[in-house]
Amino acid sequence: MKQTKVAVAMSGGIDSSITALLLQEQGYDLVGITLRVWDYLSEGCQEKETGCCSMEAIFEAQAFAKKIGIPHYIVDVRNSFKEIVVTDFIDEYLNGHTPNPCVVCNPAIKWGEVIKKAEELGCEFIATGHYSQIAESNGRYYFTKAADTSKDQSYVLWKLPQEYIQKTLLPLGKFKKSEIKELALKRGFEKLAKKRESQEICFIPDDDYRNFLKKRVPELEAKVDGGVFISTSGSKLGTHKGYPFYTIGQRKGLNIALGKPAYVVAINKDTNQITLGGKEDLLQSKMTVSHLNFLKYESFEENKEYLVKIRYNSTPSACKIRTKETDIIEVEFTEPVGGVTPGQSAVFYESNDVVAGGIIQ
Repeated sequence: MKQTKVAVAMSGGIDSSITALLLQEQGYDLVGITLRVWDYLSEGCQEKETGCCSMEAIFEAQAFAKKIGIPHYIVDVRNSFKEIVVTDFIDEYLNGHTPNPCVVCNPAIKWGEVIKKAEELGCEFIATGHYSQIAESNGRYYFTKAADTSKDQSYVLWKLPQEYIQKTLLPLGKFKKSEIKELALKRGFEKLAKKRESQEICFIPDDDYRNFLKKRVPELEAKVDGGVFISTSGSKLGTHKGYPFYTIGQRKGLNIALGKPAYVVAINKDTNQITLGGKEDLLQSKMTVSHLNFLKYESFEENKEYLVKIRYNSTPSACKIRTKETDIIEVEFTEPVGGVTPGQSAVFYESNDVVAGGIIQ
């Protein structure tokens, strides 16, 4: 019987490596694909390479593929990554928003480019090391939360189209992270099990997006420096370093003493004004969401209660949805929610299932 051929997206880390190992043990015919998305040196970065973008990670993925005896391919997607993911990242901050680059990267690069190469190699499916599960109902494919809810990544996968989800395998969705580490140890991959996981944005190794913006946008600092902090009533409180260097909910690094805790509650790019307020001023009862992608259903059901996450690590909030116009909805929270941030994703759930996602306006 012919084996099903699967391309595994390999980053060099434990999750994608064990994904390959599990699928191999299940009898799939595997090839490994690693994307080269960023080059620190050519981009003028002096920081030490870290995470899945580094050459070290690429070599580790290559070495693991060789160790388990599967072909491995490196695909150079640096130009596409720069044009799509990095450009969007910069543009969003210049628009006064706070972007999530993984949400942009997943459909365009991590799936789009891997599927393209997989099809060239005659693969029927691709597999990744994401912690989520895939379900199908009435001909529609959608993500559902991972068994390890503390590692669940369904939030960042909402933008994937149906045809990509249909071609995807997610073996880790049924495991706890601790089980994956234990499995790596049992199979003799101790170094992999103990490898530190990168938490920062992959193309910003020092985790300083402000410095990244300054390097990528000439004269940005000079153009936006000297903006004004204002209170929720409109009175001037002081000056700041420029609106792109702040995000909704930010408390640290404001460099202003008001005698009480202050948070960024609004950003106005047109006036270069940052509104500061108390924690209570972050609470909102409504938000507008656009750029919708539907997964479990083709549309929302009016007056039905859904759960929505507005940040990767946020607690889901109950809400109802009203369609304003094509591809734009108004979301009304059952209880006011803090930290609603333009540019971030709003992901809607029915129990553990992803119904749809969009971008907060």
